[in-house]
Amino acid sequence: MMIKELVIASHNQGKIDEISKMLAPYGVKVISARELNLPDVEETGTTFRENAELKAVQLSNLSGKPCLADDSGLCVDALNGRPGVYSARYAEYVENGKTVRDFDRAMDMLIKELQQSQTQDWSAHFSCVLAFKEPEADCRFFEGKVEGKIVSQKSGNMGFGFDPIFVPEGFNKTFGNFSKDEKALVSHRGRAFEKFIKEVFETE
Repeated sequence: MMIKELVIASHNQGKIDEISKMLAPYGVKVISARELNLPDVEETGTTFRENAELKAVQLSNLSGKPCLADDSGLCVDALNGRPGVYSARYAEYVENGKTVRDFDRAMDMLIKELQQSQTQDWSAHFSCVLAFKEPEADCRFFEGKVEGKIVSQKSGNMGFGFDPIFVPEGFNKTFGNFSKDEKALVSHRGRAFEKFIKEVFETE
């Protein structure tokens, strides 16, 4: 089955842009959940895989189209893998009765947690699981991971989420200083996408 349109189960424009860039060479029209007025699916799973599957299945069923969902997060070794699947929620707080998501504040909180723990180990990794659901087919999964470390000073504004405080292994700059093309080559999402593209678009 040729994939001409792909619904992305996300309302995060940074993520949509990143995915659109990766799929551009294959002539796929990327459609965000927001464009189709599809809901932001509640992530009730306890693993990245469970959350990705929840979103892909629900939005593929609602739209009748192939759907790609991901769940990803930052896992910090000294914090027992937190914030992990709760990375987005770690950045949320309630103000005047409304939920606000502020990653700048979240990065400050994370750095403070590590400083207060007095650990010397600031190693961390980003994990991503992609769930791909076509109508009347089983969900398929693709995983990617990138090791690195947390740094105490935010740097760069080209990424999103926790990118400005994460330095991937083998580099001396944060993801916040990577262009989209650079990041796609080494990021957790980029590595998961490499597997997805090879299986779905490059295999007869």
